[in-house]
Amino acid sequence: MKYACARVRFWMSETSTQQVSPQLQQPAPADAQGLGGNKLPQKKRSPNRLIVDEALNDDNSVVTLSQQKMEELNLFRGDNVLLKGKKRRDTVCIVLADENLDNSKIGINKVVRQNLRVRLGDVVSVHACGDVPYGKRVHVLPLDDTIEGITGNLFDTYLKSYFLEAYRPARTGDLFLVRGGFRPVEFKVVAVDPGDFVIVAPDTIIHCEGEPIRREDEERLVDVGYDDIGGCRKVMAQIREMIELPLRHPALFKTLGVKPPRGVLLFGPPGCGKTLIARAVANETGAFFFLINGPEVMSKMAGEAEANLRKAFEEAEKNSPAIIFIDEIDSIAPKRDKTSGEVERRLVSQLLTLMDGMRGRGQVVVIGATNRPNSIDIALRRFGRFDRELDMGVPDDNGRLEILRIHTKNMKLGPDVRLESLASNSHGFVGADLAQLCTEAALNCIREKMDVIDLEEDTIDAEILDAMFVTQDHFSAAMAQVNPSSLRETVVEVPNVKWEDIGGLEETKRNLQEMILYPIDHPEKFEKFGMQPSRGVLFYGPPGCGKTMLAKAVASECSANFVSIKGPELLTMWFGESEANVREVFDKARAAAPCVLFFDELDSVGTSRGNSAGDAGGAGDRVMNQILTEIDGVGVKKNVFFIGATNRPELLDEALLRPGRLDQLIYIPLPDLPARQSVLQAVLKKAPIAPNVPLTFLAQKTEGFSGADLAELCQRAAKSAIRDAIAEEAGRKATTTTTTTTTTTITTTKTSITTTTATTATTATTTTTATTTTCCWA
Repeated sequence: MKYACARVRFWMSETSTQQVSPQLQQPAPADAQGLGGNKLPQKKRSPNRLIVDEALNDDNSVVTLSQQKMEELNLFRGDNVLLKGKKRRDTVCIVLADENLDNSKIGINKVVRQNLRVRLGDVVSVHACGDVPYGKRVHVLPLDDTIEGITGNLFDTYLKSYFLEAYRPARTGDLFLVRGGFRPVEFKVVAVDPGDFVIVAPDTIIHCEGEPIRREDEERLVDVGYDDIGGCRKVMAQIREMIELPLRHPALFKTLGVKPPRGVLLFGPPGCGKTLIARAVANETGAFFFLINGPEVMSKMAGEAEANLRKAFEEAEKNSPAIIFIDEIDSIAPKRDKTSGEVERRLVSQLLTLMDGMRGRGQVVVIGATNRPNSIDIALRRFGRFDRELDMGVPDDNGRLEILRIHTKNMKLGPDVRLESLASNSHGFVGADLAQLCTEAALNCIREKMDVIDLEEDTIDAEILDAMFVTQDHFSAAMAQVNPSSLRETVVEVPNVKWEDIGGLEETKRNLQEMILYPIDHPEKFEKFGMQPSRGVLFYGPPGCGKTMLAKAVASECSANFVSIKGPELLTMWFGESEANVREVFDKARAAAPCVLFFDELDSVGTSRGNSAGDAGGAGDRVMNQILTEIDGVGVKKNVFFIGATNRPELLDEALLRPGRLDQLIYIPLPDLPARQSVLQAVLKKAPIAPNVPLTFLAQKTEGFSGADLAELCQRAAKSAIRDAIAEEAGRKATTTTTTTTTTTITTTKTSITTTTATTATTATTTTTATTTTCCWA
């Protein structure tokens, strides 16, 4: 397509100057100016600031405006315009008219939006750039991933037809996509002569020699901006208010007679985007960015650590406006009363002095980042140093969806990929975890194609590359491989246990659904009726009746994280360490909400207080107090559910069993006849069973067996069948469990629950307060 080159129109400055109306020249009333009243002048939007819309024309050199907007900006068809986007990016394009476009919008295609670092709905400014010089030389190079598998001369196949008599503008650093040949190829303008942007005329020399540009190197040069951060809109709004305003418009604070903020402390779990936010603010504001990694400041030489810190602040003040970002600030600014090193104390004092002595206040802002805010010296956390502390936290469903869209925007996704489903099932994931999820999904896709990829070849066939895309199954497999980073130190898993894997206990299943699944799936119902969800439940009953399996099924059905805690693991020999372990477990569960926190053998840490004589100074009582406090502080909106399991409920502290803590006490009895039959069906559903094996007969013969006993029974029967099959050398046929092997196994299997155990469980049932009533109204 051929476009006329823009010409300089000197006559516009003489003949097109519009006369200003006398009414417009009159000063505004005092009220409108904000001098004599409370009204402020209305914010006027510049006519050249337009909203980005999708372009119908897919040409890389063209943008479209409405005819009315072109007349308003004194532009003609084929003029060259300078577009300014985000992160100080600009480019030159040819403007055309589009009658169907709104006056407040500008049509920009995807490639130009990428060059301007803008998205649909963002705002760009349009400027007439007059006469653009013809280029003498233009150097372009392709991106390596777009030419893989393509042979032949790129200039003849792509560039010649693209630039021939088209008079296209070219700007240094811009990308452009050329469609032709086997598939589209993406090029980058490496250099132009003269200046930064030129018109590629018929006599312009186009160079295409050199190594292709690596996609990784190109993406590394892309500055991080606000659009590259998702899941923390509230924090971003506060950061822009505290940091961007003082750097860009310090006059606002001078007008009001207050000093601009001096520092912001960001804290949150690892991988939530603290460093990324600091870099984005620096790029968007154009400020000098100085990174200080806490451990790198330390030195074994006396006074050198303080000198390193002083040099950093001096360098930032010389290059103001500047942002000093101190990563892992807790490593150089610990609490002075709790550190034994003299170097750390002097370093904290030096940091306090530097922050108080910054001369260019408002032009130099300090951002600290840590995941241990309570370890920082208290003097740093006062107003005037770190003026505000912002909790990054773990993103919610909408935040995770934003992050997934950012990480998958360049991925080749299949049509069945549902990012909303992935976001709702990735509870407790931070930005780094979601990035790993996308990487693992891509690796799963690559593994599927390894059979058809020849690793000995230098290049991969283009047809294979075109056939590769990431599907929902790849993401589902990746979900099983990635855990929230905040819970990797803890035993955490999303169990693969379903309701149908548990035989019997139908009433108990319904109660658990109402207690745990309903608050997660239908939170609006609880708000409507003004009801708070239950916080905990206690499973008690004879051993082997399915208490642990029930807890796993609950977590699996609601897709919640499952943290299993063994009571004795919390106890240590150090004073105060056991309580800290309890506090840490609950903190991690809150960070990964919704989360099911399962305490197995709760009686080992939840015994009645006052009976702890000789247990290392009452450690059991202190742990019990900490558990009670943490359960009370779980919070209704956090969706953390506490499940305890024990076969000795009479040993538990009464305060643990009151409503508001363990709201429901559910007795898990020995299975009756229908329940035993359901257990046998669940256990044997994957085993080849002979047609003459009646499960009803087996259920009748196993009275007094627990669920674990029935599982052991089936396992012994299977072992007997395997032994007989090996003896008969019948390996070709599937081994089956027959009535004979099962009957023999029943006679040799003993129940794990004795009469004494059953009697104790029955007594506990009658003595535990309100157990039956609780199960009924749950």
